[in-house]
Amino acid sequence: MTTDPLSPNTRYVSQVDGHDADAAALAPLAFAGYAHFTALQIRDGRARGLDLHLARLRAGSQALYGQALPDEAVLAHLRAAIQAGPPDLSLTATVYSPAGEFTIAGPGARPRLLVRTAPPSSGPAGPLSLALVEHERMLPGVKHVGEVAKTYLLREAASQGHDDAAFVDRHGRLSEATIWNLAFWDGESVVWPRAAMLGGTMMGIVRRQLDRLGAPQREQELKAEDLRALKGAVVMNSWTPGVPLLRIGAIDVPPAPGFLALLHRAHQAEPLLPV
Repeated sequence: MTTDPLSPNTRYVSQVDGHDADAAALAPLAFAGYAHFTALQIRDGRARGLDLHLARLRAGSQALYGQALPDEAVLAHLRAAIQAGPPDLSLTATVYSPAGEFTIAGPGARPRLLVRTAPPSSGPAGPLSLALVEHERMLPGVKHVGEVAKTYLLREAASQGHDDAAFVDRHGRLSEATIWNLAFWDGESVVWPRAAMLGGTMMGIVRRQLDRLGAPQREQELKAEDLRALKGAVVMNSWTPGVPLLRIGAIDVPPAPGFLALLHRAHQAEPLLPV
């Protein structure tokens, strides 16, 4: 358990299966790259899109381990960490196998859950400039921890004067950014790129609430040359439903305050529910 230096009475935790983790429990994770996770923001002990986070953890565990922790167990561990901290916080839930990497773990190797809490975040204000690089993630549908390429590409983008990087696949289609989903605006509809990517929980929240608001949206295969015809672009993740972009590669992105407001409206329409 750690203490926020800005507030001596605010405590954040690292717990494994609902119990405070000591060095012995955490040491093997320093070399564990075969794991997956979800990240969410907690406000007043509540969260948006909890069903999407649980579904992500179930699907990731089935893909990597062939079994998943029951939702009830996951929720109990999340609650233990939330109750140990302040009302508002960031939370990351990482599922890993005690058998470790480079093993063929059988059904007896029940996955374990590491839950970490930290100060709350709403992400950068933007607008951001993204380098455009060719990259395809391994197991794109799983939010896994084996992501050395993403940090490397982020650093490369920063060295070129950008804030972050967006990816195109081998066919030239835009997919996602390093830790973000991409969303675009054509002046009337929200446009989601169609390619292999991680379906973000924030994306899931926004898409279902846009449906409920009756706001038009569609999927489209987008290449770099298609960006010139669009009227706005954002990135989104668990921090925020939209950070505006000002440039993708060499292409300037026009400001679209109405688009940004629509995404935030959709996010706010998703209820905050107790974990």
